[in-house]
Amino acid sequence: MVTTVLEEELRRIAGSVPDPELPVLTLDELGVLRGVRVTGPGRVEVELTPTYTGCPAVEAMAADITERLREQGMAEVSVRTVLSPPWSSDAISAEGRRKLAEFGIAPPRPTSAGGPVPLTLSVRCPHCGSLDTTLLSRFSSTACKALRRCEACGEPFDHFKEF
Repeated sequence: MVTTVLEEELRRIAGSVPDPELPVLTLDELGVLRGVRVTGPGRVEVELTPTYTGCPAVEAMAADITERLREQGMAEVSVRTVLSPPWSSDAISAEGRRKLAEFGIAPPRPTSAGGPVPLTLSVRCPHCGSLDTTLLSRFSSTACKALRRCEACGEPFDHFKEF
């Protein structure tokens, strides 16, 4: 498939939209933006894959993308949810992982391509770097994060789960 210069620019704009639940990350850094295709004059189709099937943030993402692309002269913006192939935490860019840690959220550990999530006994604290952390709750402020506490520095932190 050949991508036009306009599609590349619209993808850059759509990808720069902040995630509504993790505003420190853009949709591109989170890896949920799958594609942008111009379908006619002033018409564009955007494909998003949510971090999990029931993600409530998809509607906010679609609205924010639509607003940004309409500001660029696109009269008709269609945002489709694409579930296959499913999103994986491996889709988070290196910059996105860095920003999560800087923001105090432990980034997901990389998984093996297409294989199971590797078993590790702990998650590194984004505040002090200790591996002596405890799971407090499998769910945190969003379903894609778990709540942990560092036993070394005592700070609670979110851990973006591996999918």
